Amino acid sequence: MNTPAASRWRAVIVDDEPPARDTLRLLLAQDAQIEVVAEGAHGEEAVAAVRKHAPDLLLLDVQMPGMDGFEVLRTLGPAAVPAVVFVTAFDRYALKAFETHALDYLLKPFSDERFATVLTRVKTRLEEKRLADAGRRTSALDTAATRNSALAQLVVREAGRTLVIPYDDIIWIEAEDYYVRVHTAGRRTLVRLSLKSLADALDPSRFVRIHRSAIVNLACVRELAPLASGDQRLLLNDGTELRVSRSFRASVKQGLRR
Repeated sequence: MNTPAASRWRAVIVDDEPPARDTLRLLLAQDAQIEVVAEGAHGEEAVAAVRKHAPDLLLLDVQMPGMDGFEVLRTLGPAAVPAVVFVTAFDRYALKAFETHALDYLLKPFSDERFATVLTRVKTRLEEKRLADAGRRTSALDTAATRNSALAQLVVREAGRTLVIPYDDIIWIEAEDYYVRVHTAGRRTLVRLSLKSLADALDPSRFVRIHRSAIVNLACVRELAPLASGDQRLLLNDGTELRVSRSFRASVKQGLRR
């Protein structure tokens, strides 16, 4: 059985003391899973490096000229902040560091063993986050696949019969009181659904609403032309002419460009 490849993590080091940066770089170089993608000597460089490289890990000094480590995190904002380990010679910042949700706090001078312990904890947390993100993406894809499969056709009852109308066969749909009339090649079917519920179910990349009472299949549009009123005239492949109201004109044009 193949062993899954180990995850690789990108790190940024920011410290105003070059010897401190050298130490962190050398320690990280001993771990094949970590790649140092950028270094900085002050807060502005930290912000720029995170925005440019989107690292998984930020090793960040607290006291630096100008913008300190806490200001760096505030400037980046919660959505952009990676996993953070504060590295500093002052233990008085420890509580505040954890209040900002830092993963750990390295107090200078630290031993290789202490650094290894911190790094192991960081990698465990990053792997947990990766798996959780992958699970959410898989769930979202499964949900989308199920939804698209379910919506590949419209199933309706008509005079005691069950009719199956593939969505690809629909040319356009018009509202008719509490029903919709579905137009396909050579057939019109009255369905007890609201236009809004059907619009919400249809794939928006394939179907577009052209005014309050009609939806068209974009693949069936032959021509779009302006009218003197400011509305637009839509000509379908079957010869049907429909009006596009001004409020829906932009979405129709965007759909046709796609």
